[in-house]
Amino acid sequence: MKAMKRSTLATLINATLFSAVAGTSFSTLAAEPTLDAKSNQLEVIQITARKRVENAQEVPVSVSALQGDNLDAYSSAGMDIRFMNAKIPSLSVESSFGRTFPRFYVRGLGNTDFDLNASQPVSLVVDEVVQENPILKGFPVFDIARIEVLRGPQGTLFGRNTPAGLVKFDSVKPSQSFDAYGAVSYGSKGAVDFEGAAGTGLTDRLSARVSVLWQDKEDYIDVKAPGFEKKDSLGGYDEKAARLQFLYEGEDFTGLLNYHVRDLDGRPIAFRANLIEKGTNNINPIYDNDVVYHDAASRSTQQVDSQGLNLKLEWDLAEHTVTSITAWESAEIYSRADVDGGYGAAFIGFQGPGTIPFPSETADAIPDHDQYTQELRLSSNFSGDFNYQIGVFLFEEDLTIESFSYDTLSYDAAANNYGLQNGYAVQNQDTSAWAVFGSFDFTVTDDLKITAGLRYSDDDKEFSAKRTKSPIGASDTLEKTANPSDSHVSWDISAAYKYSDDINLFARIANGFRAPSVQGRILFGDVVTVADSETINSIEAGIKSDVLNGQGRVNATVFYYQMNDQQLTAVGGGANFNRLINADKTTGYGFELDTEWVLTDELNATANLSYNHTELDSPGLEVGACGSACTITDPYRQVANPFAADGDGFDEIANIDGNSLPHAPEWIANATLRYTTEVQGGDFFVYADVSYRSEIDFFLYKAVEFKGDALFEAGLRSGYMWTSGDNEYEVSAFVRNLFDEQVVIGGVDFNNLTGMLNEERYIGAEFKVRFF
Repeated sequence: MKAMKRSTLATLINATLFSAVAGTSFSTLAAEPTLDAKSNQLEVIQITARKRVENAQEVPVSVSALQGDNLDAYSSAGMDIRFMNAKIPSLSVESSFGRTFPRFYVRGLGNTDFDLNASQPVSLVVDEVVQENPILKGFPVFDIARIEVLRGPQGTLFGRNTPAGLVKFDSVKPSQSFDAYGAVSYGSKGAVDFEGAAGTGLTDRLSARVSVLWQDKEDYIDVKAPGFEKKDSLGGYDEKAARLQFLYEGEDFTGLLNYHVRDLDGRPIAFRANLIEKGTNNINPIYDNDVVYHDAASRSTQQVDSQGLNLKLEWDLAEHTVTSITAWESAEIYSRADVDGGYGAAFIGFQGPGTIPFPSETADAIPDHDQYTQELRLSSNFSGDFNYQIGVFLFEEDLTIESFSYDTLSYDAAANNYGLQNGYAVQNQDTSAWAVFGSFDFTVTDDLKITAGLRYSDDDKEFSAKRTKSPIGASDTLEKTANPSDSHVSWDISAAYKYSDDINLFARIANGFRAPSVQGRILFGDVVTVADSETINSIEAGIKSDVLNGQGRVNATVFYYQMNDQQLTAVGGGANFNRLINADKTTGYGFELDTEWVLTDELNATANLSYNHTELDSPGLEVGACGSACTITDPYRQVANPFAADGDGFDEIANIDGNSLPHAPEWIANATLRYTTEVQGGDFFVYADVSYRSEIDFFLYKAVEFKGDALFEAGLRSGYMWTSGDNEYEVSAFVRNLFDEQVVIGGVDFNNLTGMLNEERYIGAEFKVRFF
């Protein structure tokens, strides 16, 4: 009777899901299907979402993996980590810094803060080490085995600032077998990209792997501001990165040493004054992707240096495994940009394009940064019905931030230089955190497994800010301090039920938190703001199923969460600074669908879809808005300010209660299709992908001009792969953003209708060789 019940339910579920996906397969995506060469069936995907190797189909967590050909295709065209935007259900990525400082959003939860000590509710973990500072999160993606995205609170095992979820990168590790590859591509605007790696055994127990990346693109954006004309002034970058690993494998002990380094010499994202037409969110007809009208372009620069060293030691005992991960990370950055995106100013009568109320040229820097982490955990390896992981985690970070502003209109005749420094402030932040945690697995029956987790976290910050020169006529000398601290107990309970050999059901309830945050951008203001801890309670349930005799895979999750005291960043408004606030309550709900299909022996596909609804429930919550420069659609009031940015003597204060969250698309969909056929002893392939994210609001308040249109992007890659001797070769041509879809993806609201755009169409060719 039980077998008949399972068979009937399996048939109904599979038929329903297959019908739904078949009708939408080219409007939706995730990881490219990995195939068993002998049976042409989907292979088991192994993940480490719970800090141990497990079958992704049996883990009671909503998780997606990005690997294989789709990872190669998405990251081509010299793309930085933002290539992940809308490529995984419920995940979006954006940045106002360009190739650095990515901001991740999962299920609508993220942080728009652009200050260099901003914390985020989505954590990034690379090779088992948390990357806390936003500059660390921008490390290039190369020689990566797999990317995992864990949705929902991950506070028990990963702990630090993960109430929304976790993005996890695992690089290819050394092995005793020789393995090497090199790939070089050339594309639009003269971009050159090289990636390569080599690994082998050095002794019968010691192996090594070195991985390198070089990406280069010359400046191609011309400046046409009167008096500042210059060809090829912006848009370029020179990015270098490397990773060196040594792996020692003994009988009962392994040790992995990882050193990585990054050097970026490039330009910031191109801000474009009055890019958005007032009263609409249309792109201004004067826009030209290869032209800007800056009066400070010659000084725009973005330089990043980062490095890190981590050591993982693991001892296999009779019934336990002891793991120690010790890590150090460091980042430095100097980024200077023409933030107003135009030239001149209204008060001198020399301005453009459009109205420029005042000039804004600023720079931010991290001259000193060190992060130290230590994790020690004990995992049982019992053969019975009970197993566990327990551990301790330590975190220390020392951070110094400098902020500069410049008088764009000034001129030093002796130095023949515009843009004299007229403002300076420095921030210092020291963070100390520690946690103890445990996760416990219970096998109730052969079909039912339950996991319970608990974590105690303690977080303390010491913050100070000092201004020694004010650009806005305020006091030159100002000092502020803040020392928030908090502790919290996070927990989760999940159940996995094996309904049949092909169907697993799961449910999970979880609680997480983000420690207090501080913002002290006192270069343009006199206030240091502190956001109290945010906490979240989340519930989700789902199904993970293999269908069509192993030639299809359908995973679906529904979820609901409530976040209390959500930390929000009120960006801009009347001035170039951030203010932290807490919302009383935020609710969210939606679903995620991941599917993979073997359609024929030559044709494979993936199709994914997610829906995320977010809503602020915080009566009376207000933020500064853009004023007369834009069309505010929220209820708002005016307060007198003779120095108001819009020049009318008033600042606008908008009520945001009931709004959705910024940069939180309701719909994300994507799909991939791969065709492979044997030709002349090799394989000819065509790989196509599409991604879609629905419209977004750029800020906490709503305005007609600052609503980003839906973004649809397509990619195509075609080539030929063959083997000669022990080597494998591949030549291919590819295009990203096939239809040259251009939309405004971000804005600056404190001056004019400044905006930023997504990457234009990119066409390239690549040659790749793999040695065995």
